[in-house]
Amino acid sequence: MAVKVLIVDDQTAFRSAAREVVVGEASSGEESVAAATRLHPDLVLMDVRLPGVVDGLEASRLIRSEHDEITVFLLSTYDEEEFASRISGSRAAAFIPKFAFSPDSLVSAWDAVIDRTDSSQTRVQKDHT
Repeated sequence: MAVKVLIVDDQTAFRSAAREVVVGEASSGEESVAAATRLHPDLVLMDVRLPGVVDGLEASRLIRSEHDEITVFLLSTYDEEEFASRISGSRAAAFIPKFAFSPDSLVSAWDAVIDRTDSSQTRVQKDHT
């Protein structure tokens, strides 16, 4: 059953931004790579187990290889340990179990990515000075 959402806010800018957050959907690894190239999202929420030849781990690796600026979070109903040996090769920024997925966990993971990016940029700037 699909979730229907009603956005209620008195700020037009917020309502517009909320509508714009999701730029597309895909249901397979192959589709996700094509969609990422076409849509240029900031963030991809990628299921690990997908139908087809390309699973979510490989799709993440392909997307990040072609588009380093795209952040990928892996999601799964399965334990992270099942994929641990392949997660780092996927170049995903985070793994979030589906049972723990919430707006708060998404914000926390995104904040951690931003903090790492800021730290890396600071180190690069110091190295060049």
